[in-house]
Amino acid sequence: MASVQLKRVAKHYQEAGYTIKAVDNMDLSLEMGDFAVVAGPSGSGKSTLLNLIGGLDRPDAGEIFFNGEEISKLSDSELTHLRLLKIGFVFQAYNLLPVLTAYENVQFPLQIRGIPEKEHKGRIMPILEELGLGGMEHRFPTQLSGGQQQRVAVARAIASDPSIILADEPTANLDSESSVMLLNLMKKLNEEKGVTFLFSSHDPLVIETARRVIRIRDGQIRSDDRKEQ
Repeated sequence: MASVQLKRVAKHYQEAGYTIKAVDNMDLSLEMGDFAVVAGPSGSGKSTLLNLIGGLDRPDAGEIFFNGEEISKLSDSELTHLRLLKIGFVFQAYNLLPVLTAYENVQFPLQIRGIPEKEHKGRIMPILEELGLGGMEHRFPTQLSGGQQQRVAVARAIASDPSIILADEPTANLDSESSVMLLNLMKKLNEEKGVTFLFSSHDPLVIETARRVIRIRDGQIRSDDRKEQ
């Protein structure tokens, strides 16, 4: 069964008297274990699609299912609960809390979920070390490079063992070396732990690394290709 399914989903915006069809009657299924990218030019609807799947936006029409449950009709509090337990987010702007250390940023969603504090260190430190952040756990975001901040954001996303991680332009602010390292780490998490990844990106490196490439334009899927393994 698909982990995420969109049926005739639409999301339109009004801007300067024009209707922008960010997502236009889209059908899409994501399978458990997918390592996929939504590719397309700026304004094609990539970020809107991720926001809809993650419950950050609501569709104007259509249905969105997550593990068989229709989430497009959930209340705000139910959507918050779903995101907390099942969905990890990696944002282009990192969205780290500047007053918290790297460790505390990763710890924050565990605290919200009510996971006992005695379990935190055992969850957090192996992830930070795997992401090359061992010894940096007490640094604040301003004391980290852009690539290191993005890796903290990835650590925060995976610490809660989500079913899917949505990464919006994850390499946009990174140099080539940091981008390669980040994508290799995500690929390893996908292959070894079965975490489902969906990226939005127009970065050729992300598109090349993904095993499934969903190309969209004007809110519609133009092609959907799986690469041979």
